[in-house]
Amino acid sequence: MSRYARSEREALTELMSTLGPDAPTINEGWTTRDLAAHLVVRERRPDAGAGILVAPLRGYAERVRREIAALDWSRLLDQVRQPPVWSPVSNPLVDELTNTLEFFIHHEDVRRAQAGWRPRELPTGLDKALWRRTSALARLALRRFPAHLLVQAPGHGEVVTGRGGEPLRLVGTPGELALFLSGRQRVARVQLDGAPELMDRLRGAKLGF
Repeated sequence: MSRYARSEREALTELMSTLGPDAPTINEGWTTRDLAAHLVVRERRPDAGAGILVAPLRGYAERVRREIAALDWSRLLDQVRQPPVWSPVSNPLVDELTNTLEFFIHHEDVRRAQAGWRPRELPTGLDKALWRRTSALARLALRRFPAHLLVQAPGHGEVVTGRGGEPLRLVGTPGELALFLSGRQRVARVQLDGAPELMDRLRGAKLGF
């Protein structure tokens, strides 16, 4: 497997192993066991994995996720730690593309639900990899937002998006922007500049996949 996807996967798995299956995450209602089951569904159950993105299939996907969540904790973690080589989202050809952002975000889902967490200082290469994905996510997630929106990652680049109108600026590191744009606004350390009503609307917007 490739560099950053693998390192974030290993760090997340180690953290979940240390905390146990009942530790909180920032995903409302989900424990570490629930999150681990979600990752297994995504990688090992393509029949149910589509339900993560396709609304009519979500009920089936959730039933499968609950079945997988009932597995022995050590077995569940082993399945997260070592995905099958045939996985459509985790095989060696696509792993870095599809999993760097995924595992960074879920690693932070667990880290930031624990008392005393602090933002990590990320390797330069990981910052660059996250910005490549986050810049695309910004265009997608904010394309209909009613503002002329400038998303900046100092030292990495910027993206102009939104439907136009009053100016609004969103600034942060690539990792913090990734968290904000994936719907984790309340734990993302970013700076917003603009009209107060627009800032409040963006902080409360339903963002993500």
